[in-house]
Amino acid sequence: MNADKLVIGLTGMPGAGKTVFVEAATTVGYVKVSMGDVIREETLCRGLKLNPQNVGKVMLDLRKVGGYSVVAERCVPKIAAQVSDKIVIDGLRSLSEVEVFRTKFVGFKLVAVHAASEVRFIRLSQRDRSDDPKIFDVFHERDMRELGIGLGSVIALSEHVLVNDSSIESFKFAVKKYLEWTEAKWKQ
Repeated sequence: MNADKLVIGLTGMPGAGKTVFVEAATTVGYVKVSMGDVIREETLCRGLKLNPQNVGKVMLDLRKVGGYSVVAERCVPKIAAQVSDKIVIDGLRSLSEVEVFRTKFVGFKLVAVHAASEVRFIRLSQRDRSDDPKIFDVFHERDMRELGIGLGSVIALSEHVLVNDSSIESFKFAVKKYLEWTEAKWKQ
């Protein structure tokens, strides 16, 4: 078990603000490891275009074949290889993933980012990622797929919940305050 790294596992529904959390964390020395990048990499390795349907299918297929912890297991060597002792993992979606990180990293903390579904849809429809939904039915389908693999349980069992319902600047300020508090406790 690795005790020399503070590892923040980040969860939340699509569009809640996990990316903004990561942006704030990287400005204070955290290195990002993205679980979604693992899925997108695998999608491209299979010769598929990055779109909501393909990325969703690959996400489900990876977990069907490799179990609910497969993406986390692929992230562990990426985390261990980081020189930084402060890591933020973007995108935990199942309790199996949480268990992998809790087992491998003593300094693991689970944080959920929350925002209302209407706010999340607007954010995603305006974001420029190829796998983001542009219509509400596709957005809803994605939410249901994410909840189906256990995302709701991960959010429910998070140690902290940060609500992202105002400006980006105020949310980044809240993230930095949370990280300061967490680092102080970790160093004790």
